[in-house]
Amino acid sequence: MRAHDSATAPSPIAVSTSPTTTATVRTAAVGAGTVQAALGVIAFSLTFPATAWGLEGFGAWSLVAVRSVLAAVIAGGCLLTRRVPVPGRRHWAGLAVVAAGVVVGFPLLTTLALETSTTAHAAVVVGLLPLTTAALSALRTGIRPSRTFWTAALAGAGAVIAFTVQQSGGAVTTADLYLLAALLVCAAGYTEGGRLARIMPGWQVIAWALVLCLPLTVPAAALALSYDTPHLTAHSVAGLLWVAAGSQFLGLVVWYRGMAAIGVPKASQLQLAQPLLTLVWSVLLLGEHLPVAAPLTATAVLVCIAVTQRARS
Repeated sequence: MRAHDSATAPSPIAVSTSPTTTATVRTAAVGAGTVQAALGVIAFSLTFPATAWGLEGFGAWSLVAVRSVLAAVIAGGCLLTRRVPVPGRRHWAGLAVVAAGVVVGFPLLTTLALETSTTAHAAVVVGLLPLTTAALSALRTGIRPSRTFWTAALAGAGAVIAFTVQQSGGAVTTADLYLLAALLVCAAGYTEGGRLARIMPGWQVIAWALVLCLPLTVPAAALALSYDTPHLTAHSVAGLLWVAAGSQFLGLVVWYRGMAAIGVPKASQLQLAQPLLTLVWSVLLLGEHLPVAAPLTATAVLVCIAVTQRARS
């Protein structure tokens, strides 16, 4: 009987978690997730200028293939060092979507677009990515963001569209078609990656997606380099290293971790700031002319970001 009483007595080391403590922990996690997603956006904002640098010494196909191989080597090294087990079969379909959208599709399509488009123009077109990601996420996960969220998201997208039309004179170019296709495949990759990042660490999501592509990217890199001899310069090497290590791996690591913490729709709206950051980099790094409409677009977009971040999902 005494044993029974001892077994059922409250343990002196048991600690109850108050609602206030739980709310504080949750708030801290959301804050950390927001910071991580923002760091991902900063890393991505440098992708187009770095790609432009890379194209000074590489062709579009060789640049994309080599960057993917280098990123996969970094990712594979991390997986081996951490002795990460191979994901279960049920996760490979999702990883294939991430690989097709983020590792292959988006880099290739945007690099092809940048052969004939400025980084500034490409940046504002890709500014539609947050709305595309939020829409695909809602369809994929069944989560329905609030009406306020959608209103602010559409307003931000409208500002980006108006900016794009004003800069291009209303004409749709081949580069724009590449960029629009890139939006769709990247949004699919982000959505599936955000879902997987709730099951496994975010860095493992992109790491396994990169490794999954090695049977395709290694021969592609060898073939592309055999037809397109690179002309190595400081810019081309720096651009290649950034898009491989920064954009393709490290940026996606913090991005997926951020999405897992705050949700795909809200994280995607932080990317509304990405084209504006890219505009700044295009001026500082490439010497491109900053459009007069950029400050107005920046103000509208930042307001939309504030609204979407406060809107309840």
